[in-house]
Amino acid sequence: MASAGYVGILVSDPWLQNQFTQVELRSLKSCFMAMRREQGRVSIGDLPAKMSKLKVVGENLTDEERASFLIDSYQNMEDEVDFEFFLRIYLKMQAHANARMGGGVKNSSAFLKAATTTLLHTISESEKSAYAAHINSYLGGDEFLKKYLPLDPSTNDLFEVVKDGVLLCKLINVAVPGTIDERTINTKTHLNPWERNENHTLCLNSAKAIGCTVVNIGTQDIIEGRRHLVLGLISQIIKIQLLADLNLRKTPQLVELVEDGKDMEELMNLPPEKILLRWMNFQLKKAGYRKVVTNFSSDIKDGEAYSHLLNILAPEHKNPSTLSVKNLLERAKLILEHADKMGCRRYLTPSDIVEGSPNLNLAFVAHIFQHRNGLSSRQVSFIETSPDDAQVSREEEAFRLWINSLGNSTYINNVFEDVRNGWVLLEALDKVSPGIVNWKIANKPPIKLPFRKVENCNQVVKIGKQLKFSLVNIAGNDIVQGNKKLILAYLWQLMRYNILQLLKNLRFHSAKEITDGDILQWANTKVRDSGRTSRMYSFKDKSLADGIFFLELLSAVEPRIVNWSLVTNGKSDEEKKMNASYIISIARKLGCSIFLLPEDITEVNQKMILTLTASIMHWHMKKSDNDKPSGGSDSENGSSLETISNSATDDSSSEASSTEDNGNR
Repeated sequence: MASAGYVGILVSDPWLQNQFTQVELRSLKSCFMAMRREQGRVSIGDLPAKMSKLKVVGENLTDEERASFLIDSYQNMEDEVDFEFFLRIYLKMQAHANARMGGGVKNSSAFLKAATTTLLHTISESEKSAYAAHINSYLGGDEFLKKYLPLDPSTNDLFEVVKDGVLLCKLINVAVPGTIDERTINTKTHLNPWERNENHTLCLNSAKAIGCTVVNIGTQDIIEGRRHLVLGLISQIIKIQLLADLNLRKTPQLVELVEDGKDMEELMNLPPEKILLRWMNFQLKKAGYRKVVTNFSSDIKDGEAYSHLLNILAPEHKNPSTLSVKNLLERAKLILEHADKMGCRRYLTPSDIVEGSPNLNLAFVAHIFQHRNGLSSRQVSFIETSPDDAQVSREEEAFRLWINSLGNSTYINNVFEDVRNGWVLLEALDKVSPGIVNWKIANKPPIKLPFRKVENCNQVVKIGKQLKFSLVNIAGNDIVQGNKKLILAYLWQLMRYNILQLLKNLRFHSAKEITDGDILQWANTKVRDSGRTSRMYSFKDKSLADGIFFLELLSAVEPRIVNWSLVTNGKSDEEKKMNASYIISIARKLGCSIFLLPEDITEVNQKMILTLTASIMHWHMKKSDNDKPSGGSDSENGSSLETISNSATDDSSSEASSTEDNGNR
């Protein structure tokens, strides 16, 4: 919160900058400054009435509802509000309004969404204890963290230890090994505010990159140890870790759950928690349990499903009296004793079973699956994939994570399946280009009639053509049918359009469009002006595989960010991968939101190389704009762009112009 006196209007937090387009920021800034002009200062208590004209917040909440939300969220209504704090309140109230309207609840994963978007300031003590125990178990031997661990689950130690960002970064690496190059984590005993902010930015961008929803979490929330937000983020990271093996590639024995090819395709497209439910019911059917478990809450409260599940998986520890016990709490205790004997980590208490805690019950079942899944021990060879299939899989993951990072109401688990009704794509289009979707003719899920899905997808294609996407011979029905090649082509153009618009919005004083060629030229100019000699001839330039050019580019935009003693020569495949991993983590540490893997750099994936370069360019331009005095000239960045050719509208044109140069290298 701001102190009395001058209230800044610049947005310095990289996370907060990424939540809005420049157009939205200018609109909100005008609104905020109008409030300031009216009464000289703005307090939290002034906002309910003043926010009546804002989108979503004003349309869907009354003054009384906005006031009630703020009273529940903040202790002192007289605290003064600066522009950044105003934006945070707006985002949180917008999420509160969406939650009140039930936006996406039926279509999204409660574990992934609810903890970070409902914004309730109460936390589950059972969840806190379970996650603290999980952290103690998996990170207790970490050289840096061992001085802070084990955490005492009965205290608020967890929320204090996370404040420097180190624990969260390392927890992400436990969930998805290799996500963060730990060489980029600032691990001094005493971090200055800049170093701490870098850790938080690295953590949040990396969390997005593994599938967490972090729309309403900022670096300041971690610094202040906001318990409900921190616990929500931790719960998502742990869930991703526990469900990591629930796919056919990691656990091919899951083929036992299907009977024919059609069921196989369905299983491959299910989200991990749905596969876990199917596995649980598969085992329960073998155990003679007649009911079907459809959730990790009400369906397991009586303990019967758990008792049958553990009996079939570990009959040697079976207690015949478990099901005959009438007291549900006593029955739950016997169930956990059974689990202890088979070596399963609890994650929950007997009361959590009886009360139906969905997060902890899911974690418990996932750990049972990891420890003893009861599937065939014989080797099952999964279908071999071609390099093209692997490329498609990586692109699907990148686009899926990018769409989820937009904060839509629907969390998607499989691009090719979840976009087929058109709704997800319409939401993404509206985020990328607000107002472009005609919601009056859109059909909201659940959609039973196929032609309604086609109507949505026809609008998706129509908007794509309006945005000048290349959509030759693509119709809405192609999306409905799940045509992978066409869906990936559309999503790539949508992501690319979003990146170019972000760059254009930073150049709002100029009518000049930003092109792929501009990005290429900007990167080469920055490296050359820093005194380096590397050059990128195109986004397909095979010399980029060693990572040296991008390390020099990152060093050019932020000289202190690269530790050159950690950089390899990039000669061997292993050295290239080490450099690529370092590049990705450094970019995220700066504040770049990127969704590529080290292989995308070492194999020079043209699309992902473009997004990486553009993200670095966007960060640099945004930083340059924020570093200027308010109302300052736009000429600094403009002068560098005026020298850039406007002839290259896509990567193919920049490719053509560099063919001769490549031939002479």
